Amino acid sequence: MQNDPDATGAASSPPARRDFLKQGCAACLAVAAVGAPAVVGTRVFLDPLTRLKTVETFVKVTTVDTLPEDGTPMQFPVLADRRDAWTKFTQVPIGAVFLQRQSKDKLLALSVVCPHAGCFVDYEEEKQGFLCPCHNSLFTKDGKLKEEQSPSPRPLDTLEVQVRNKNEVWVRYQDFQLGITEKKPVA
Repeated sequence: MQNDPDATGAASSPPARRDFLKQGCAACLAVAAVGAPAVVGTRVFLDPLTRLKTVETFVKVTTVDTLPEDGTPMQFPVLADRRDAWTKFTQVPIGAVFLQRQSKDKLLALSVVCPHAGCFVDYEEEKQGFLCPCHNSLFTKDGKLKEEQSPSPRPLDTLEVQVRNKNEVWVRYQDFQLGITEKKPVA
């Protein structure tokens, strides 16, 4: 009876099933041991890309006391905190604005960037306006186009400005698309 094929097959069947279960459990443990750290590592590596960008809407630029009472525009750097992947940069220049008093309680903020090609404009005292050195567009003191045939498609871009704590000048700084007649923020 030892040569009975049914007896031999029945005796060898349970060890094969046990081996399969052992190998299956070992494979599951191996995947868990390697997979969990791989998933966590990938998540940490991609974290800066998945973070929501927090953009400050207004940035403190200067104080009202620094602005000339006669309405002469003055240029100020716009400083803000920036984050580049894992690195945080504190108070770095992100742009510049011209600020001027229009009346005792009203301020005007203009972007220094020409809407035509992105060159920085300069205030020319003798011309009582702004001049773009790249294509000679002239803008009035309040940022409007001086000439209808100007290469610039629109006036200088105005920015929202607030006075806080009776003396602090805060500007909502943003960039706008160049070369178009509409004032559209860059996304």
